[in-house]
Amino acid sequence: MSPADPSGEDLPIFGIPVRATTSDAVISALRTLPASPRQIAFLNAHNANLAWEDVRVAEAFRAGLVLNDGIGLDIAARVLHGARFPENLNGTDLVPLFLARTTQSLRIYILGGAEGVTERARDAFAALAPHHVYVGTRHGYFGDDESPAIAAAIAATGADVLILGLGSPRQELWMQAHLAATGCRLGFCVGGLIDFASGNKPRAPELVRRLHCEWIFRLMLEPRRLARRYLIGNAVFLARVARERLRPAGRRRSAFSG
Repeated sequence: MSPADPSGEDLPIFGIPVRATTSDAVISALRTLPASPRQIAFLNAHNANLAWEDVRVAEAFRAGLVLNDGIGLDIAARVLHGARFPENLNGTDLVPLFLARTTQSLRIYILGGAEGVTERARDAFAALAPHHVYVGTRHGYFGDDESPAIAAAIAATGADVLILGLGSPRQELWMQAHLAATGCRLGFCVGGLIDFASGNKPRAPELVRRLHCEWIFRLMLEPRRLARRYLIGNAVFLARVARERLRPAGRRRSAFSG
């Protein structure tokens, strides 16, 4: 186990080890930056489906610390392991909490979102956690051929932490391929956090989030974009969980190739 890993056992979901832990334990473990680059990703039903279908995505998640995001992961843990995750650890909540509670001054770079949106997210983080230095931002609309130059530009800022919001699975694949070249020692794959922090998209009310039903709120706001992901994707995810449950424990797959 890496020194940057929080305490807790791993509950594998579709061959991806997901740490069963708390936000307090994660923040405590990450207060001291790891000596080598460490990526943090958040597995939910949608990107677990992507990992099932593409071994490259599964490997990108397995390259770092994986935390649980959403009620689908909790259902899977109960069905497959007879256990539950102690806390929902989505990146939208955990990363701002990490910034606010980490007392040492870190150098933060934000990559992702639309032009202008990323800068507003930076301003929101700076208001929440002004003791950090926000050394750069860049929107997420770039081609793969630009990635080496972007990683080098991040390295030139001396950033310690990369907040990456490119959507799954692009952000996990990018982080696996380029985190070391950025010079950052922590990289968070944060999904929609940049949009939420900037005010570009609204969060669900607190009660809805506590009930793990934020996906319903998001579906209501963007039915055309998210209907397939949530209505069909969630059903596919649960069917795959049931399929895994029927396998003997020793024969459950450790990685997926489609």
